[in-house]
Amino acid sequence: MFRLYDTRTRSVEEIIPARRGELRMYTCGPTVYRFQHVGNLRSYLLSDLIRRNAERHGLSVIVCQNITDVGHLADDDEIDPEGEDKILAEARAEGKSALEIARFYEDAFRADCRLLNIAPPDFAPRASESIGLMTDLIATLIDSGHAYAADTGSVYFDARSFADYGAISGNRLDSLRPGYRFEGDVDEHKRFHADWALWKGAPTGRELTWETPWGTGFPGWHTECSAMSLQYLGNVIDIHTGGIDLRFPHHEDERAQSNSVAGRDVVRHWVHGEHVLLEGRKMAKSTGNVVLLADLADRGLDPLAARVAFLEHRYRQQLNLTWQTLEAADGTLRRWRERVATWANEPSKPMRADYAARIFGALDDDLDTPAAMRALRELAKDDQVPAGSKFETFVAVDQVLALDLPRDIGRVPAPQALPDGAEDLLEARVAARAEKDFAASDRLRTQLADLGVAVADTPEGQTWSLTR
Repeated sequence: MFRLYDTRTRSVEEIIPARRGELRMYTCGPTVYRFQHVGNLRSYLLSDLIRRNAERHGLSVIVCQNITDVGHLADDDEIDPEGEDKILAEARAEGKSALEIARFYEDAFRADCRLLNIAPPDFAPRASESIGLMTDLIATLIDSGHAYAADTGSVYFDARSFADYGAISGNRLDSLRPGYRFEGDVDEHKRFHADWALWKGAPTGRELTWETPWGTGFPGWHTECSAMSLQYLGNVIDIHTGGIDLRFPHHEDERAQSNSVAGRDVVRHWVHGEHVLLEGRKMAKSTGNVVLLADLADRGLDPLAARVAFLEHRYRQQLNLTWQTLEAADGTLRRWRERVATWANEPSKPMRADYAARIFGALDDDLDTPAAMRALRELAKDDQVPAGSKFETFVAVDQVLALDLPRDIGRVPAPQALPDGAEDLLEARVAARAEKDFAASDRLRTQLADLGVAVADTPEGQTWSLTR
């Protein structure tokens, strides 16, 4: 089977589904109040790669991904039930209704996922349409002694009732100081400072509220994932994914809630993806340091160049993204598509077993996509491998990488053959320009000219033609 790094056990573990032939996966979805930047989208690529690799092993994969359209407060302030919901804040800023904002940005998220070839989930429940599930879960937690209602209409989870709190992040209750989540005083209605709100009482007239046995209010952010995952996937979930920033407190709180309801460890493996930096700084809307997929298109880059750039780094490695990186990734994508289209004209041959073993072995080894990409580059250059074998191998691997490598078959004329050594020089020049080593770039251009290859730089990347 395949292996993944489990954040809870802090080790790479073999993934063996609890149900024969079927893998169930929950992935934390977006809060739909803005466009998702490529750093956010990397988290959803992680679950997509897991799904595609599991399907390669013949597993039927069932995926649930929530849509947070209520309950996620600005700054995640647990102390102030009147704190503004992110959806409501954006609705006010844009002069639209909360529903209009949520559906617009949900549609934009779906469109971005399609551009990145991220397969849609089997279930995509919205928080605003799952209030009944959440109130049932809260009632169960109250009845079992894991939660308590305050006279404000809020309901809190009793953190001390869950002995294993902190297993994912290492943040144990006895070491958490009051105010660890925010600046300010601890809510006086909590029995313990680390308790969190499952339901938040709200004043009359506030938008996005519902009536419950405890009063008018809205759900806490963590509540929805427990309610939805248990409803759609059951009380045994093979893999739960999300960005590393969700590890604490979101996933710790979710785990405590779900396990307390089910009476067992619900999630068998917790898998987290690392942050994306842009030019050395964490990508965040608050600093204006973001890249959207639309920004790639504005620069003439294929959106899947972002997927290539992500594949060049392991999912649990922090990635420093630059525009040079994205331009180089776009060049790789176009070059591979051209080669696949050319190889398609040659007689078919079986996949090269040695290369296939390396590539698929890397994918099975905790999604070592950089190793898989290196092996593909070596295969493309290997003159000892027939074109038909290269074609079959690239197309088979693309079932997991999902780069649309066969897209240009029948659309690209067979290119002129490059002189010996020119291909390596062209790739070296792309790398030199990505590193802004323009002296090396000019030197390589001269070497290529000596071989009879003229090079030009265009908004779409490096192009070449033969001069003799």
